[in-house]
Amino acid sequence: MEPNTPWQPAEISPSSHSLPATADGLAGFLQDSERIAELLAAHKVLALRGFGVGPQELEKIMPLLLPDRLAYVFGNSPRTKVGRNVYTSTEYPREFTISMHSEMSYAAQWPARLLFYCERAAGRGGATPVVDNAVWYRALDPEVREAFAGGLRYTQNLHGGRGLGKSWQDTFETEDRLEVEAYLSRSGATWQWNARGGLRVSHVRPATVTHPETGETLWFNQSDQWHPATLGDEAAAALTEMLPLEELPQSVTFADGTPIPADHVRQVRDRGLEHAVDNDWRTGDLMLVDNVQAAHGRRPFTGERRVLVAMSD
Repeated sequence: MEPNTPWQPAEISPSSHSLPATADGLAGFLQDSERIAELLAAHKVLALRGFGVGPQELEKIMPLLLPDRLAYVFGNSPRTKVGRNVYTSTEYPREFTISMHSEMSYAAQWPARLLFYCERAAGRGGATPVVDNAVWYRALDPEVREAFAGGLRYTQNLHGGRGLGKSWQDTFETEDRLEVEAYLSRSGATWQWNARGGLRVSHVRPATVTHPETGETLWFNQSDQWHPATLGDEAAAALTEMLPLEELPQSVTFADGTPIPADHVRQVRDRGLEHAVDNDWRTGDLMLVDNVQAAHGRRPFTGERRVLVAMSD
């Protein structure tokens, strides 16, 4: 890529690689796992278009791209599990934009790869925007980058079966408290069970990571999604009137507990979306994302859009 060329995902299609326009044609191309790894490292996102992959054929494609599929343990987005570690991409209301984020960048462990699959395209809209995390970092004002340099503290209040947000059972995909505690111990989090059967979890994470090969600084956090200022003025006001900050389903501060200014997280959200490139879905398309080098979101849509996602190390 030339120095000033805007970043774009790489397209793999029958015409771009002289392949049969079938799921078998795509599967044959994906057999070369080293080549796929090189393409993904170089381009950050691969858009696999025009092969007409059906739901039954997806199961033979996924292992070629995700050798070991991960469960969505400790995930904060509402989803439904529809297969062996395959999930709906999100269940936020269709009329809202979902801002840019790398999956589980708030956690001590995160997936290295995401694979999206369009089972049914939206009637209108519903693109999955993607952004280069190095571009996103550079797009932020220097004072914002400096403010986040000390890291972030994420806090979740997970109910025990009834309440706002997600339950700890759904979040960790278990009913076993000891299993949850073992996971949290490995992650370095602090936690406390409450009298109502809920769980409060807090952990400190960096706001950026350094790419091991290029040395680039990558924006890698979900501060804007965890901050009430990005819920919209009315929603934020209503929620913070109902509950103090420490009791919200999820919240974020700087690592030392200092509040993050609202204009900082709004800039983070807006600059990510501003530099994103939309991936417009057609039924049967797939998209492979390097979850550290790139972030993704969702545009509003109409119709019965159904996009699935799976993850791997």
